[in-house]
Amino acid sequence: MAGGVFAPRLWSIRRPAPDADELAALVDALRQAERPLVIAGGGVFYAGAGPALAALAAASGLPVAETQAGKGALPADAPGALGAIGVTGSAAANQAARVADVIVGLGTRLQDFTTGSRRLFAADARLFQVNLALHDVAKHGAQPVLGDAGVVVAALAQALRGWTVPPGWAKATTGWARDWHGTVRAALDCPVPNGDLPDDVAVIGAVQRARPHATIVGAAGGLPGDLHRFWPCPAPGHYHVEYGYSCMGYELAGGMGVALARPEADVVVMVGDGSYLMLNAELASAVALGVGFTVVLVDNRGFGCIHRLQGRTGNASFATLRGGGIDFVAHARALGAEAHKMADVAALEAALRAPRAPDRPTVLVIETDPDGGRDLGGAWWDVPVPEGSANDGEGMEQP
Repeated sequence: MAGGVFAPRLWSIRRPAPDADELAALVDALRQAERPLVIAGGGVFYAGAGPALAALAAASGLPVAETQAGKGALPADAPGALGAIGVTGSAAANQAARVADVIVGLGTRLQDFTTGSRRLFAADARLFQVNLALHDVAKHGAQPVLGDAGVVVAALAQALRGWTVPPGWAKATTGWARDWHGTVRAALDCPVPNGDLPDDVAVIGAVQRARPHATIVGAAGGLPGDLHRFWPCPAPGHYHVEYGYSCMGYELAGGMGVALARPEADVVVMVGDGSYLMLNAELASAVALGVGFTVVLVDNRGFGCIHRLQGRTGNASFATLRGGGIDFVAHARALGAEAHKMADVAALEAALRAPRAPDRPTVLVIETDPDGGRDLGGAWWDVPVPEGSANDGEGMEQP
């Protein structure tokens, strides 16, 4: 300190390198593997390792699946990208996980949804966990690789130079990815029969066609699961979905935060009516700050996600659907936002393509079917069921 003024200092953050023996064990396991799989988690983003991981996957043929926090680590059309994994995952990633003999968790907690309630991975698969957290690095009996994901990916790229996965595995995973891309496209573009209300996937399809390079913000209910499975994330940083604690009401505050942090981004918030009712006052904050972003408010007149879960686990729906409507357009306008009611998916797509207010949120409200849903990933979530039920159990195979 000189003259009462603190001199500026440059602080650096240490990025821990893995233990040499732990890294060598991982390299050796990958070289010997017949069916290796990488699961990218949020730690890939924290470490800035997305581009390096994409380069490694392209060079080696390593298939990469993504957790909710890791979605977008690889662009949806990148070599090796299998999409989402777990209960809300893709058929491609989940098929690979079932038969993989070496699984590398890269910056992921491997929580309940990711592992399909610990039933998704083959019992004899070797599991490695690359993580900075002591608890997570050994989770599920994994062989630990304690270190920064970016440092580990760089070390793997060097150690595996010239190595590729077995041709049969590369062919299988590429085929599964191609088939899943077709499934996604068909689901997003599936027309809604006249007179029927759309489901969430049909709404996501309208957003994707109109704004394919948008930065998506979401949080709670059924939307994060459908976004994880069906949204084709074009690049890292274009997917901002908080699902660790299913934070209802996060969406609008989160969308405003993303728009403030990245004013160049095309921010689209996707929120259900139940979550909107939890916290909506940030619309007024955004108006006061002159922050513009788009809100797609999916109104299924209740808590549709829990309504479906109750029915699919043998229960009767309880306290989930409110029946009567709420005028969300009038409410959003009262907070200072632009707001419009959409008659159908086509109207929503047209509105999403139209010019929007740069200095305030634009809220587009569309009614959806609370019973709608598409379970195409094929992973199980272990949810308690009642001992006895008069429910016929329709849909219970995939809660």
